[in-house]
Amino acid sequence: MGNLNVSILRYNPEKDDKPYYQDFSISEWSNDMRVLDILHEIKWKHDGTLTFRRSCAHGICGSDGMKINGKNRLACSLLLGDINTNKPIVIEPLPSLPIIKDLVVDMSSFFLKYEVVKPYLINTTPPPSDSERLQTNEDAEKLFESAKCILCACCTTSCPSTWTNENYIGPAALLKTYRFAYDTRDDAQDERLDIIDTPDGIWRCHTIFNCIEACPKEINITWHISQLKKKISTREI
Repeated sequence: MGNLNVSILRYNPEKDDKPYYQDFSISEWSNDMRVLDILHEIKWKHDGTLTFRRSCAHGICGSDGMKINGKNRLACSLLLGDINTNKPIVIEPLPSLPIIKDLVVDMSSFFLKYEVVKPYLINTTPPPSDSERLQTNEDAEKLFESAKCILCACCTTSCPSTWTNENYIGPAALLKTYRFAYDTRDDAQDERLDIIDTPDGIWRCHTIFNCIEACPKEINITWHISQLKKKISTREI
């Protein structure tokens, strides 16, 4: 195989006036390598100033979310064999978030919106003395897919509603709302539904499906949001 060409959007706010693309040519690579492996190759052997996030490198922590060939993905989960390597691989930071440096974005606003929905179990009654708070297998099944979210922000930053409205709470926060609104052990369902029942909340979702395409865990986020819309529309105030 010939050289692998990679084009990375670079930006250092301390010295650059605006972002620019830098090209790299990698001679040693194979289809079973991941995009993260290529970023390591570039940082370790070509340009040590290249900056990006990564931690577990196994698609669990969600820290290496970035835009690869026009789509939000995890660099550690995308094999070179699964993309067209005959053309340059274009790597950019996640859109709609401020760039701290190169591929590292400021996630502050993303997590602030996540915190708004109170992403934790709220139960005001004392727990049973002889067991955990129990629920049926059927009730637990309703939560499994929504609980797979790894907070990589790939879904929220892929959403056109997020691009045009910085106040939109975003699909990741809405998915977490579903996870607790449908938990039979939780006592704050109405409180959370009130939080998202706003023009900048769940009703800003226009069912574009970008979030589903971007989710590295293949969560059907739009379906979960639709269930919340149904619950809000049919509840008694």
